[in-house]
Amino acid sequence: MLTRDQLPECPVATTVHLIGNKWKLYILRNLLAGMQRFGQLQRTIPGISQKVLTENLRAMEADGLLIRTAYDQVPPRVEYRLSPLGESMRPIISAMEHWGRHYQATAPEGTADSGG
Repeated sequence: MLTRDQLPECPVATTVHLIGNKWKLYILRNLLAGMQRFGQLQRTIPGISQKVLTENLRAMEADGLLIRTAYDQVPPRVEYRLSPLGESMRPIISAMEHWGRHYQATAPEGTADSGG
């Protein structure tokens, strides 16, 4: 996590730093629907490894975007949900979804699809 003094001067660069990889965007997308456990996230994000999911969840928690709740029980149970700061990303993700749907509907034939 960067301190305020270490953040990029450009606000767009700051946002890209916080959510600028596909894994963080997928995690945000999933958590906008509500709390999820680690296994749920891993199953619903195709291609993500346990290591990469763990790294991204830790980074997002450190950046204040999500809240991790660990329950002291056997077997261990950990739940993730968006923090109020993470929830404030809803309009951004919604705009991305809207734009993506529009592009899917109007893209020229033969345009590559990378999933999502």
